[in-house]
Amino acid sequence: MKKILVAMVLFLGSFTLNAQTTQAPVEITKVLKFTNDNYDMGKITTGKATEFNVTIENISAAAITIDNVMVGCGCTTPKYNKGQVIAPGGKAVVTLGFNGNAVGAFTKNATLFFSGNLNKQVSFQGEGVQP
Repeated sequence: MKKILVAMVLFLGSFTLNAQTTQAPVEITKVLKFTNDNYDMGKITTGKATEFNVTIENISAAAITIDNVMVGCGCTTPKYNKGQVIAPGGKAVVTLGFNGNAVGAFTKNATLFFSGNLNKQVSFQGEGVQP
């Protein structure tokens, strides 16, 4: 009987531990505000490199760190300060460069990673035209 009681306590205790350690994910829109996160480059001359800025504003009460930026292909180059801390109310900029070698319509993506397991996918699109 004691073995059954001990087993029940351990079994129910595991549910309590899981309930305490599980946290609801934070919505990035309640922490960071983005400008140009879906950027339209319009028509660009094929072979001419171009870039644009994604501005990130910290609208939370806690500091956020830029951990990484991963691009979808080798035609896109990110420029950012890895480990940059964005204070509450502060802003940071990530510059995304595109080599411009596309002919016709294109859509490219990059993922921005922040502290607190936050991430944001940004995209840009346009059309490469012959000179």
